[in-house]
Amino acid sequence: MLHRPASRASRRCATKPRPDEVHFLRSWLQDPLRTGAVSPSGRALARTMANYVDPAQDGPVIELGPGTGPVTTALVERGIAPERLVLIEYNPEFCNMLRARFPAATVIQGDAYNMKATIGGALADRAVAVVSSLPLFTRPVEERYSLLDQAFELSHPRAPFIQFTYAVVSPMPLAPERFDAHVSQRIWANLPPARVWVYRGLDGTAPSAVAAE
Repeated sequence: MLHRPASRASRRCATKPRPDEVHFLRSWLQDPLRTGAVSPSGRALARTMANYVDPAQDGPVIELGPGTGPVTTALVERGIAPERLVLIEYNPEFCNMLRARFPAATVIQGDAYNMKATIGGALADRAVAVVSSLPLFTRPVEERYSLLDQAFELSHPRAPFIQFTYAVVSPMPLAPERFDAHVSQRIWANLPPARVWVYRGLDGTAPSAVAAE
């Protein structure tokens, strides 16, 4: 059977990656342990992460490892004013993209795992949430716990630390004596499928996604 060859336009559409994917792949090839993913978070995953942030609460929102900004976009769509966002990104190319896309946000180029020193005096108030896309499994357990402790110190009590993972287990090894943990349903619309974990300090009620308006 003869098959009609695909047109040049359709071949280009099928093979040409989006600009953000090119940036992510290049960053991953240069430093896979820091970038962690070869493509940006999908829209469904980004929206799930953003839905754990309550836009009615006053105060800054810290985002760790925003990359090219898909979760940042979801936070803005959720109702978080861009000027409330404090974005910590290690990759200077991504920082330039974030400053162009979110000019009202505070973009800090630096080490998110040392977030307390990296932020310095950039916070006007305690954060209402910390949203992370960092590849936690590339770091030792105590370094992950240190990151969580820093986030809790910089945030209001019970403010969520929101982290996605492709793994089937929690990227923060569960420690009920240190924090509460909640996990979302698997997000099959993301490629690869992912889950969102939410960690909070030890008082009050268990965390849950805030209903979208």
